[in-house]
Amino acid sequence: MNKLFISTLLGTALLASSCNNEKKTTDNNDIQITDSLPPVESGKANTNYKPAFEGQTRMNGVKTSTPYESKVITNKLKSPWGIAVLPDGRLLITEKADGVLRIVSIDGSVSEAITGLPAVDNDAQGGLLGITLDPDFASNKTIYWAFSEPVSAGNHTAVAKGVLADDEKSIVNAKVIYRTTPTYKGKLHYGGRLIFDKTGHLILTSGERSDMETRPLAQDLKSTLGKLIRITKEGQPAADNPFFGRADVLPEILSYGHRNPQGIAFHPETGDLWEAEFGPRGGDELNRIAAGKNYGWPTITYGIEYGGAEIGTPPIQAKEGMEQPVYYWDPVLSPAGMTFYTADAIPEWKNNLFIGGLSSTHIARLIIKDNKVVGEERLLAKEGERFRDVVQGNNGELFAVTDGGKLYSIAKK
Repeated sequence: MNKLFISTLLGTALLASSCNNEKKTTDNNDIQITDSLPPVESGKANTNYKPAFEGQTRMNGVKTSTPYESKVITNKLKSPWGIAVLPDGRLLITEKADGVLRIVSIDGSVSEAITGLPAVDNDAQGGLLGITLDPDFASNKTIYWAFSEPVSAGNHTAVAKGVLADDEKSIVNAKVIYRTTPTYKGKLHYGGRLIFDKTGHLILTSGERSDMETRPLAQDLKSTLGKLIRITKEGQPAADNPFFGRADVLPEILSYGHRNPQGIAFHPETGDLWEAEFGPRGGDELNRIAAGKNYGWPTITYGIEYGGAEIGTPPIQAKEGMEQPVYYWDPVLSPAGMTFYTADAIPEWKNNLFIGGLSSTHIARLIIKDNKVVGEERLLAKEGERFRDVVQGNNGELFAVTDGGKLYSIAKK
């Protein structure tokens, strides 16, 4: 059966080419990137691996010229992980460790815990994870969330849905609609971001659970570990998925060969799906997703084991039939939640990608032109915070949460 490409949403396969580093003016919404700066990363790389093309890593730095300011709206959150912007501009935020939801107003007031969610396994990287609103939330009040679900055999990443009660104190009729397989007794690499596409289908990022035992399952098309998953609102495989109808592949798989993807967003102009995932020691990736494609982990990688050993015998960074990342980081960014900027408040940010950095303790701003990164900036680097998620608010500001419990706003002065 031929692969069915979701061309209107995801674009075609990546092109392994890059623009040069000359100083110039782009035609990307009249964004000026003249006077480009040295790359923001000047530290020693973990490897001596060579990029597949110019501009695949350590692209020129840029600096925002529009005056902007950041402020802490609240510091009273407990391990916040995901943010959904409500129609009135308030923020619905997941708290990972306790497995609860809270609503935060722009003035910094934080609601009591919203009850009614299923129990989570909050050991290590587990807990209550990503969240998104139903496209018809204004009328049906339905929300979807990802979490690590504890069961007798271990745990797995699951997706649940429920209705926010009128008094906003509980979730009504919560039910689990999807579970990744296999269940595993581990505590790492759950993935857990959620996003709706333009057809009303739900996309989930699923990690490969980290351990040597589960790592190869990222390449196994009978497992949903290390995959992007595309399902209906009821948790069924979308009928136009690339492998739908094949007996040898799970029909919910959209793409595979991922390590621990925690960033996902649609480009506002092209409609292409972009994804960011953790590499090991080095080799964090930014990918442009095409349906049915293999993104290589653990066969190819630009990183090494945390202990310093090479990955693979021999270690390779490219292989036919496996996609190259559009961009990679070494040392790592530790990319978490991400969003494209679509507002007019800061015109030079239009269509730029913003990614929360954890171990790197900054928000990465990437200028993307013709599906390539042409500039990189670090925001809020002096704050020393692990940025877990970044979203755009209703008034052109960015909101970001940190593992330390802070909620920031970033807006034009």
